[in-house]
Amino acid sequence: MKNAQIANLYTLDETIAKDYLSQFTYPWEALKGISDFIKELGPTLDSDIYEKRGENIWVAKNAKVAPTACLNGPLIIDEEAEIRHCAFVRGSAIIGKGSVVGNSTELKNVIIFNSVQVPHYNYVGDSILGYKSHMGAGSITSNVKSDKTLVVVKDIYDSKEEIATGLKKFGAMLGDYVEVGCNSVLNPGTVIGKNSNVYPLSRVRGVIPSNSIYKDEKNVIEKR
Repeated sequence: MKNAQIANLYTLDETIAKDYLSQFTYPWEALKGISDFIKELGPTLDSDIYEKRGENIWVAKNAKVAPTACLNGPLIIDEEAEIRHCAFVRGSAIIGKGSVVGNSTELKNVIIFNSVQVPHYNYVGDSILGYKSHMGAGSITSNVKSDKTLVVVKDIYDSKEEIATGLKKFGAMLGDYVEVGCNSVLNPGTVIGKNSNVYPLSRVRGVIPSNSIYKDEKNVIEKR
């Protein structure tokens, strides 16, 4: 399932987690180790650039963090990121350079690449968001199936092609430059290829190829 591989989704130079992610073939394989990786990386960060703000919390000195934001570790906020009013970071999060975490947005167990925007009322859990990806207002990742069974990643074009992840919690993997429309729900195990767009109010599941426009589950077209 090449569309779901790290090499085809992400520009690894655009995250402080490059060395960590490069160990894996599929991005969801990295979810279990995000917390430990942050705890290992944090103490090695340049103290001229980052300051330690609490237990296992490192924040770039030039990042903008609203006084009303709630920050829980393990957490790294990279340079020039913006954490806005009432953002809630539950922990195990890497927030990339120049990224925006907005009003009432909640993050948990995530890698947010550089220049990502989750600016308005988003929930992003157990997910990895690629360089310059953007989630529209109210769009969320659903990270647990309703029947609580383990998540299986499936190709939307080939129901026989699937990968058992062994994970109960798995939100969405967004490639570089992905645009998710407002009030969309990304169901557990969703993988969206780079340069793809999702229409507002969509319910998305499975692996969406790169350079696609997702209108609905029966109407995914190639960008022209």
